[in-house]
Amino acid sequence: MRSLRFPIRPLCRLALLLAFLAPSLGFASDESTVKDVISSDGANGKGQVVIRLDGPPVYQARIDKARKQLIIELSGASLAVADIAQVEHHGVVGGVLAQTYPGQDQKLTRVTISLLEEASFSVATEQNGLVVSFSPGPFEVAAGDAAEAAAKKTLAEAAPLALLDLRYAHAPYRDVIELDVDTRARFRLENGTKGRSTLTLPRTAIPAGLERTLDVGAFGGAVRSISSFGEAGDVVIDVSRNPKTTSSVERVGNRLVWSFYEPGSLPFSLTGVGKDGMAARRSKTVSVEEDGQDLPQIHTPESVLRGSTLVPDEARAFGPGVLGQADAYAGRRIDLDLKDADIHNVLRLIGDVSRRNIVVADEVKGRVTIRLRNVPWDQALGVILQSKRLGMVEQGNMIRVAPLEQLQKERELEMERRKIAVRLAPIETRMMPISYAQASEVAQRVKVLLSSRGTIATDDRTNTLIVRDVGPALDQVEELTRALDTQTPQVLVEARIVEATSNYIKDVGIQWGGSGTMSSTTGNPTGLAFPSSVGVTGGSNDANQPTGGLSPFTPIVTNPNYAVNLPAASGLGRGGALGLTLGSIDNNVNLAVRLSALETSGLLRILSSPRVLTLDNLEAKISQGTLIPFSQISAQGVQTVFQEAKLQLLVRPHVTADGSVQMRVKINRDEPDFNQTSARGDPTILKREAQTELLVMDGHTAVIGGIFTRNSGRNLDQVPFFGDIPILGVLFQRRRSNDTRTELVIFITPRIVNRAEALGR
Repeated sequence: MRSLRFPIRPLCRLALLLAFLAPSLGFASDESTVKDVISSDGANGKGQVVIRLDGPPVYQARIDKARKQLIIELSGASLAVADIAQVEHHGVVGGVLAQTYPGQDQKLTRVTISLLEEASFSVATEQNGLVVSFSPGPFEVAAGDAAEAAAKKTLAEAAPLALLDLRYAHAPYRDVIELDVDTRARFRLENGTKGRSTLTLPRTAIPAGLERTLDVGAFGGAVRSISSFGEAGDVVIDVSRNPKTTSSVERVGNRLVWSFYEPGSLPFSLTGVGKDGMAARRSKTVSVEEDGQDLPQIHTPESVLRGSTLVPDEARAFGPGVLGQADAYAGRRIDLDLKDADIHNVLRLIGDVSRRNIVVADEVKGRVTIRLRNVPWDQALGVILQSKRLGMVEQGNMIRVAPLEQLQKERELEMERRKIAVRLAPIETRMMPISYAQASEVAQRVKVLLSSRGTIATDDRTNTLIVRDVGPALDQVEELTRALDTQTPQVLVEARIVEATSNYIKDVGIQWGGSGTMSSTTGNPTGLAFPSSVGVTGGSNDANQPTGGLSPFTPIVTNPNYAVNLPAASGLGRGGALGLTLGSIDNNVNLAVRLSALETSGLLRILSSPRVLTLDNLEAKISQGTLIPFSQISAQGVQTVFQEAKLQLLVRPHVTADGSVQMRVKINRDEPDFNQTSARGDPTILKREAQTELLVMDGHTAVIGGIFTRNSGRNLDQVPFFGDIPILGVLFQRRRSNDTRTELVIFITPRIVNRAEALGR
């Protein structure tokens, strides 16, 4: 058999020696112990490896021929734990492998550092360890005071992991143990079948104050006692619990949350949080157990090679891969070059590399010839099993290898045994009251979870489900029922319609006229034969025009004669006028002038605020207005119909998972306009309408639309020619101007009135 090539050549050599020789190893009294090997980016980001010992190191460093590995051999040193293998990349460091080899006189620990590229290195010695630092450039060994200082700093920073605090809390539905640890800490959970659970934190220290036993049975929860202590460099937390309960661990930042509960009893209000950290609608997941689902999964060679993930334990073993993708394998990459090797020894070798316990059935026989380069160990295992028509069952940290036919037969027998157990299990009856949904509707959705012996009925008077079935099926039905029977969100939708209208009107006009007479009768003849008399008077006669101010003797002139008749509107509440009359003593010449002016400005604001409350996904409408009668003439005679002019809000809201509200909105505001009527005097209807779909956060206000209009104009009435005369032209003109502005804005605000109850806040 040829030896393995990097990165596990030393590991393969040790595994083969253990497999064939199995020597017994002893420890000398003057040996030192390697406590830990830690790789990091280092001060310059090129990589650094710290080797921690409990005594002064005796070492030698050398470079392999390929210049891809740095090998450090520690004489008289052994590992305090199992072989250390790290595959994280830190700068030029691609991986670290530490192993202890037996020797004739004393043990030897070899630390092999795999390099991704050529780099120089320095080895600094400290009283309790070594620091290997790398920097760019060709291989050369550097030493000095700077390296020694860097070593001291790095060893101080490479402190072991520690348990910082341990707390217990009793809450409804579950008991919780919270552990404050470093974010780098790993953990291993074992749930025993006799009411004991153990959580192990590898390579972690525990303060003296936390080594204790807590008796919490008085709380009446799932946990009875908690014991925390250190064991072989690890922290072990042993919990005595109710045998009917189970436990799970969740990492939250630098805390481990260890929960104890009965399967299927946790309400969904304890699960799920929004992406933004805010309370969001909980994602409800109901586990449905089918026959054989919780049996040990048989991994066929094809499923292993495809990287399929069948169960959560297997997903942790083979990585979060996607079917058919090459990167689905998360195992450490190895090189294998084996010829005619016994399959038992090959599987033991893979067990050492993967740190898994592999149990091989007696029926597994044969020899393997294989050559693999840079492949994950789990993929290599799949190839070997496929070549020998073998399968594997993975349970926790143990892998059992046996012929496929034998594993499949065992699985079928176990499934048949469970089916018989279900048929013999006692039938139970449970009453499940429904609070917010209809029992008949819930029954249609949960009946798929019943076994072949189960039945379901509903009582409409009490809105209750009556379910008869075996215990596990009843637990699933009750869990799904709790998930469906929740409050429906109620949304209060408020709309505000703001209308603002401003107008400005200016009108300036003039009226003037007069008369003049030259005749012998008036005593001022022309003195000519022709014309011997002359009369001049205004030629415009309009009895409908205002005449106030044209005569000093009477407010009303019966037949006013105007030379210029361009008045502005004046009267009660409409502007003003000023009259001026001039005349001679004998009334031979008369002149009357009337100036009128009108200026109007106004501002109108109308606020309408309809609001309506409705359930999620249900349409709601609220309206207020009038019915305007219209007459229609047809062959049947005169008929009266009514046209609506109303304010209306029509909305259909939907509450999203993150607590926002999606709405389909239609808003109308119609009103009769009696200023504009039909030929029969029927008013027209002014319509304002907005229809849209939008998404608004709960309690926020959005502007869904707006309309702005402006009408402006200027009019000039004048007497031709005379109105164009500069300065004097104003005596022959009437000037009018107007400016009207209208603005319409519509706001919408949704509010979820039962947010906490409906969304699980």
